[in-house]
Amino acid sequence: MSKLIFFDTETTGNTEKDFLVQIAYKINDETFVGLYKPEIKIPPEASAVHHITNKMVAEKPTFKESTDQPIIKKLFEEENSIVVAHNAPFDLMIVKKEDINPSKFICTLRVARELDKEGKIDRYNLQYLRYLLDLDVEATAHDALGDVLVLEKLFERLYNKIQEETKKDPLAPRGTPPSQAGEDSVIAKMIEISSHPSLLRTFNFGKHLGKKIEDVLMTDRGYLEWLLAQKLESDQIDEDWIYTLKHHLKK
Repeated sequence: MSKLIFFDTETTGNTEKDFLVQIAYKINDETFVGLYKPEIKIPPEASAVHHITNKMVAEKPTFKESTDQPIIKKLFEEENSIVVAHNAPFDLMIVKKEDINPSKFICTLRVARELDKEGKIDRYNLQYLRYLLDLDVEATAHDALGDVLVLEKLFERLYNKIQEETKKDPLAPRGTPPSQAGEDSVIAKMIEISSHPSLLRTFNFGKHLGKKIEDVLMTDRGYLEWLLAQKLESDQIDEDWIYTLKHHLKK
């Protein structure tokens, strides 16, 4: 039987150059949260998000030096483990730098985008979805454990939506509850959706805010060319935008 591990990280920033500061996970009713001294200083911009300061981690070991690392590595890399995160490619990049390489993952961000077929949702960040979907959870935003609790509720909502859609197809195999995620067709679909970049539909920033990307292609192709070049040069993890822009520009 597969084991779902809901996890989140807090870091020194959102680029490939950044490091782990905090990790939290939840398996069934078991929770864990750990705080570590990163390999670089925590900039004030990051502290302003998660409220973890250099003073708070000054006496902590790095994650690699901690006794937690081998335990979490074994847990995340077990054959039956499925790690679940929001914007999983980023969190997986961060833990990979700590020598942790899960084989199976679900990205609730990509699943949420996939299920929003008509592009009605303006934003997909975790806390926005929490309030948009009125998820019933008591948690502190931008605390790793608080985000994990929200993540679990979001996962359940997405799981149930896929299961409901499956019921509309009498020939489709049925899913089982998340707690019994063995050979579960819904879990398998979530893993498949998560395994490739999302095709984004609408601009949620910049001068074309709110416009369909396919419409901007017809009126301002040069902007898409420029944006793709910016994304390719950036050290931020932006697979979905790069994939989307290449798709529309036929690159």
